[in-house]
Amino acid sequence: MTTIITFFILHPIYYLIVIALLGLLIGSFLNVVIYRLPRMIEHRWNEECRHYLRLKPQSQTEKLNLALPLSHCPHCKKHIKPWHNIPLLSYLFLRGQCAYCHAPISLRYPLVEVMTAVLSVYVAWRYGVSIATVGALFFTWICVCLTFIDLDTHLLPDELTLLLLWIGLFFSLFHIYCTPQSAIIGAMVGYLIFACTQLIFGLTTGKVGMGQGDFKFLAAFGGFLGWQLLPFIILLASLCGILFAITHMIIKRKFESVPLPFGPYLAVAGWIALLWGPVIVHHYLLYTG
Repeated sequence: MTTIITFFILHPIYYLIVIALLGLLIGSFLNVVIYRLPRMIEHRWNEECRHYLRLKPQSQTEKLNLALPLSHCPHCKKHIKPWHNIPLLSYLFLRGQCAYCHAPISLRYPLVEVMTAVLSVYVAWRYGVSIATVGALFFTWICVCLTFIDLDTHLLPDELTLLLLWIGLFFSLFHIYCTPQSAIIGAMVGYLIFACTQLIFGLTTGKVGMGQGDFKFLAAFGGFLGWQLLPFIILLASLCGILFAITHMIIKRKFESVPLPFGPYLAVAGWIALLWGPVIVHHYLLYTG
């Protein structure tokens, strides 16, 4: 292991190539998580409701998890061969079509793979060959996954938000991104900021303005980066959300209130805070001070 690390330090181009290939593979796996995890959660909720109502469990003809069933075409249902499932290359080779029925393959799949690879390479370049890169890669991958899940379903699953929180608390033990004290306070404050905001909003309007997934997502950022960056994340995420909402209304010419997922804006703000947050806050304080 020491020899490999030394080799990567001396030859950073090979290090970045390996990270790029790893990013493509992880992106392919994230596509599976993005598609299947919400359906797994929905099935679990359905079974819990049926159990509560004392109804018979639904018969499930096919087991659904992140490993089964094997990858298959949603149109013709034929299993995808391993050589048809190579990240990015298979999509280009098959020209975006199923190898059997020639049904179009969503552009989402190569987009997630390429995005994951590009972001991973940048993170690896930013932090170099270090333990900080490991944590930042997990941070990036989970944010990508949550972004697309929230866009599709308006859900931020606990399986991912809490995983990010625990990873952040673990790395705080080694003072990688923040101290343990700052991480614990950040996790608590991150959750309570949105929880209290939603409580006040609900009491005054009688509406639900934000889901608990957003509470936990911000708590995860606080646990990962510390409480000091929470104001920056909230401000940046809010600005991104406002700009997108205004742009969306202008393009669609619809100016009524439309519920929009907040998770993607949190993900963007959190990722920017991970890489440049302390520098941006420092320069802001110098400028305003």
